[in-house]
Amino acid sequence: MIIIIKNLYQRHRPAPLVLALALIILVLSGINGCRETGGDGSHGYAGSGPGPDAGTGPDAGTGPGADAATDTDAALRPSDPVVYVPDAPGTKVIGTDTLTVDISNTDQGYIMVRYSGSADRVNIQITGSDDVHYKYFLGPSSDFTALPLTGGSGVYAIDGYEHIADSKYSVLFHETVDVRLENELLPFLYPSQYVNFTADSLAVSTAQEVVSGAVSDLDAVADIYHYIITHISYDEEKAATVASGYLPDVDETLATGRGICFDYAALTCAMLRSQNIPAKLEIGYAGEIYHAWISVYTDETGWIDRLIEFSQGGWTRMDPTFASGKDNDSEILDYINDNSNYQTLYSR
Repeated sequence: MIIIIKNLYQRHRPAPLVLALALIILVLSGINGCRETGGDGSHGYAGSGPGPDAGTGPDAGTGPGADAATDTDAALRPSDPVVYVPDAPGTKVIGTDTLTVDISNTDQGYIMVRYSGSADRVNIQITGSDDVHYKYFLGPSSDFTALPLTGGSGVYAIDGYEHIADSKYSVLFHETVDVRLENELLPFLYPSQYVNFTADSLAVSTAQEVVSGAVSDLDAVADIYHYIITHISYDEEKAATVASGYLPDVDETLATGRGICFDYAALTCAMLRSQNIPAKLEIGYAGEIYHAWISVYTDETGWIDRLIEFSQGGWTRMDPTFASGKDNDSEILDYINDNSNYQTLYSR
């Protein structure tokens, strides 16, 4: 597996056709399982293929989410990993002495946060121009954690709170940051707290193997989807006992072959992103169940609302959590295909 380090991708034009596709999965601090109550590396990416001087500029046709194959009868898409690496260079920093927020690379769609205080945890709240409040929890660490800026370009409020006791927090700081994304897709390509992986992750090498025969990005999405639903089983015991604030380990999910909804979502997103396919982990409700699903971007289609499977001449929204346990039965597919069953609250 060849790994190269690059900096930015600048290409992406909206495609005229948006198709549908589904993958449902649990998430978010304080939600246990899939239940009926909601409850520093080098900045750039590690990947493979030609470098900047060999044709990856705005007109080269190989930006994030791009399909490199132009002749579907002759060419396979590149399958070498492309892993974007978040960085905290300290060029621009806000926060406090103990809660450091590095905003040097907001144009790449993320901030880096580190807490070195004595409390057991802090709460970072990020609010973009879409007025959605994203809450992230961190414990003391010497390492920075990447948190995405998924609301697009605009002014963000960033608030820091330190845990005192029970549900009480003290205010550490409130700052506003003007964010101008270099590319709207970048927040959905980098790893982050919820979709955590590196160039050395098993999920990355597995994705490379799984999509090795794909001609297009849509083929790669289908290959990864089918791999997930045939290799990962839903863990009922884990769903019943998982602690509040749980974060998935994508390599553990692969190694054990088991996981809860959140694990399905994070693993699928990590595999897709490592193949340079922008993917959103979207959180909300499926009926009365607090859940998450994945939207995907390709140059062929633009944003696809949910993961997809090609069936009987058309794209059908799918849900790996349901499908892996229900053998893709028609009742489940009918439910997934109904837009009214889904309410999106967050995109991570």
